[in-house]
Amino acid sequence: MSTLYRNLVVTFILLFSVTYLAWAQAPVYDVKKYGAKGDGKNLDTKAIDKTIDAASAAGGGTVYFPAGDYLSVTIHLKSNVALYIDQGATIVAATTGEGVQYDRPEKSENDIYQNFGHSHFNNSLIVGANLHDISITGPGRIAGKGGLIREDQREKNDGYANKAVALKLCRNVILKDFTVSYGGWFGFLLTAVDNATIDNIKMDTNRDGIDLVSSKNVRISNCSINAPGDDAIVLKSDYALNYPRATENVTITNCQVSGYNEDTFLDGTYQKNGRKDPTGRIKLGTESNGGFKNIAITNCVFDHCRGLALETVDGAVLEDITISNLTMRDILNAPIFVRLGARMRGPKDLPYSQLHRVIISNIIAYDVTGEQSAIISGIPGHDIEDLTLDNIHIYFKGGGTRAQAAREVPALIDSYPDPNRFGITPAYGFFIRNVKDLKMSNIEVSYIKEDLRPAFILDNVDRADFQHIHAQKADGASIFMLNKVKNFNLFNNDQLSNTKLAETDKKQL
Repeated sequence: MSTLYRNLVVTFILLFSVTYLAWAQAPVYDVKKYGAKGDGKNLDTKAIDKTIDAASAAGGGTVYFPAGDYLSVTIHLKSNVALYIDQGATIVAATTGEGVQYDRPEKSENDIYQNFGHSHFNNSLIVGANLHDISITGPGRIAGKGGLIREDQREKNDGYANKAVALKLCRNVILKDFTVSYGGWFGFLLTAVDNATIDNIKMDTNRDGIDLVSSKNVRISNCSINAPGDDAIVLKSDYALNYPRATENVTITNCQVSGYNEDTFLDGTYQKNGRKDPTGRIKLGTESNGGFKNIAITNCVFDHCRGLALETVDGAVLEDITISNLTMRDILNAPIFVRLGARMRGPKDLPYSQLHRVIISNIIAYDVTGEQSAIISGIPGHDIEDLTLDNIHIYFKGGGTRAQAAREVPALIDSYPDPNRFGITPAYGFFIRNVKDLKMSNIEVSYIKEDLRPAFILDNVDRADFQHIHAQKADGASIFMLNKVKNFNLFNNDQLSNTKLAETDKKQL
């Protein structure tokens, strides 16, 4: 062995040893040593905050929760401090009463253009603002039932909390490996949280699961979120900072979302009875003041919930989005919803929203509602542009009638952007309107019960290319219904001959 090689080996060993020793001797602050009882009866908030203060005063460290139930109201995070919730440990949101109050909502930067819950952060179980290098990890649990409520259930200033974890203007954040049961209005409300990792979170909650708002450089992975009452994973960009800020450079991968009855996901019973239309989906929007840029969603599972939704309706741009490798089952409204609207919830004279450069590919959806097709809808004069859909197979329940095929869907220009506002769609497969430069290939739609509606309706569409399309068709029904369509091209199709149309007002194929 050469002298140089030996020196390199020795140097590596020394560096590894120093790093390991530093890690092994990293300060750990046990909340029980600072007075926490962990008995589920005594309020442990003061002891927990005292432990966090001690770690912060020392320059940082890990606040450790050994097995036990830690009853608490608002816990205050600090920079360079990690919370580690061990197996068998639960941070329990205390029920309010005499002497037991969460932090009151702070004066918001702006509470005009989004609801109360989005505008305030202090009224939470765990809160942090203007922090850096923080984490909550460990295999333990945060439990909110009894302590975390939906804001519409209580007065705004009665001392109750409505969020499990709320972070604002933070950077270098890790949320990893723990479980949330009953997270209140928001399991996580993360506004302007940059350089964040959210990994291996299990959540069984009553309203929104993960709300990522106006944030940059975020990775959401390996999470299982059950949210029957609202969205499971939702990206937003609101006005809570009193200025618009885009949500950008975000990946969502290897996640499962669902809408089983609350409390039945974590206990493994997966019950579906009792709620007609659970939500539980992945969505971009509704709040969309700052827009969405450079986002990738891949390898995710939707189960007993609503479909994928992309929405920009408040005067911002949604662009450069790729979505791939989704599998869906038991979907209760439009399996794909792409919506440009003009709700315009923001300051006056905002420009209209824009939605362009989106690719959606490799989607399998089975047992999808027969009431709604996939919906892709801009508004008159403001088209969705440059949209590509490829390798998509959707199996609907079917059952549509000729009367439903003749239904006209209202423009819904300034409507709240939810598929249910569209009602029963006149197409069973895809309802597409106000779109420019649409490319669809390797698309297959079919139904379980005979459906008399056309598979595809295109209304006010310019430059539409379809190839390798296969659609189940009832006797007397059409595959395509075209209205005010320009530059339509259909080719490589085993059911219809190649077709080129420069312009048509009404035509069936």
